[in-house]
Amino acid sequence: MSTMSGKSVLVTGANRGIGRALVAEALARGAARVYAGTRQPLDHSDDRVVPLTLDVTDAAQVRTAAEAVESLDLLVNNAGLAVWGDDLSDPALLEQHFAVNVFGTFRVTRALLPALTESRGAVLNILSTSSWANMPLLPSYSVSKAAAFSLTQGLRAYLAAQGVRVHAAIIGTVDTDMTRAFDIPKAAPDTVAARIFDGLAAGEGEIFPDPMAELIAEAWRTSALKAMEIEYAALVAGDGGA
Repeated sequence: MSTMSGKSVLVTGANRGIGRALVAEALARGAARVYAGTRQPLDHSDDRVVPLTLDVTDAAQVRTAAEAVESLDLLVNNAGLAVWGDDLSDPALLEQHFAVNVFGTFRVTRALLPALTESRGAVLNILSTSSWANMPLLPSYSVSKAAAFSLTQGLRAYLAAQGVRVHAAIIGTVDTDMTRAFDIPKAAPDTVAARIFDGLAAGEGEIFPDPMAELIAEAWRTSALKAMEIEYAALVAGDGGA
């Protein structure tokens, strides 16, 4: 997606942190309309912003939000759950993470797919370096983000035949509510949002938008695992897609 000018964007989890920064960056780059999905009511000073009540775990709310979207060029699956103090002893907590981080992403993507197919648009999933290396302080989150990365790869392979591109932003450490208690170097959300949109414009399948994430960028791009993903996706393309 070379430019945001005149485009229509939907961002889930748009009320704070990276989501709020992505809304602001889309507006700054000339988006004609930004649908801001939040669980609580949202007021915004820019009349290009259309608030949507959207809990990604609520199928009825997802359907209603999809019906309200007139057209869509970019879907940003940013809504997420991360609970500290988890030790992988509570299956209910693992299920809660999957409900938001995996099935929520899947549900919203499927609901908006007709609009994205019409525009030959794109999906951007906000993921994490914990998708690849489980962080013991956030093990259920990490497990769910690993599954969300695999979901991203699968969607990329199958949606290509419909003209829809699928991207992943691999986030390292960003100054959000999730990391506020930790005295470690953190990237600013607005800087991360700008780098994400630069990556979209460059057509990057995986975008590494902060210094921590950048440490693994080249290793991933030249890895046997990335080559395997491309090889596997060719199997679907050769069969004509979904």
